Amino acid sequence: MLSMRQLSKIYRTHMIETHALRGFDIDVQEGEFVAVTGPSGSGKTTFLNIAGLLEEFSEGDYLLDGVSVRGLSDNQRSRLRNEKLGFIFQGFNLIPDLNLFDNVDVPLRYRGYPAAERRRRIEDALGKVGLAARQRHYPAELSGGQQQRVAIARALAGSPRMLLADEPTGNLDSQMARGVMELLEQINAEGTTIIMVTHDPELAARAQRNVHIVDGMVSDLERGALGHALHISSLPDAAVSG
Repeated sequence: MLSMRQLSKIYRTHMIETHALRGFDIDVQEGEFVAVTGPSGSGKTTFLNIAGLLEEFSEGDYLLDGVSVRGLSDNQRSRLRNEKLGFIFQGFNLIPDLNLFDNVDVPLRYRGYPAAERRRRIEDALGKVGLAARQRHYPAELSGGQQQRVAIARALAGSPRMLLADEPTGNLDSQMARGVMELLEQINAEGTTIIMVTHDPELAARAQRNVHIVDGMVSDLERGALGHALHISSLPDAAVSG
């Protein structure tokens, strides 16, 4: 589903060149649930942004579902992102003035789906996260865990092949976090590939595979398969978020 080879990401200013990723190699198979862990500044967010086609890389190659993204135009990257990927963020990023139905509808409108198709997708996605009966409620009327479920529904409505989750339980208490994790496990069991950045070791341990980034090195600690070695340069916290 995802393959990166000798990937590098260099941030340049007038006088400074910072290597966020260097010689980065990883494979994620279709249907896997991979947790990415490590301290702030280790490059996790840079990796996730590149995986999500939100940032370009400096060198190497990245294949998303067999398609090399190197050299693609902005329009081509956007089309590939819309076809293949869904995003879940630590901040729920819901629009407070819109009810749940309309929040999930926003990205579908950008994709140009007709009204009947959007309604079907929205109702199906909200049903999967257990909020079908609350689709006319507003975000302020929900708990934090419920708001994150809406964010997951918004991602699912586009039928992504892969979900990229950046600290999806970071703003939740432990009970709500476990509920969200159970939902992600269910989504994964239905065939969706998931890559999740997390600082929570309990949640990371529930993933099928752990990629740990620390001190400029990454160890892929897999259960049940051979691991891959990854190398990421050490960065100051100010250079790369995550």
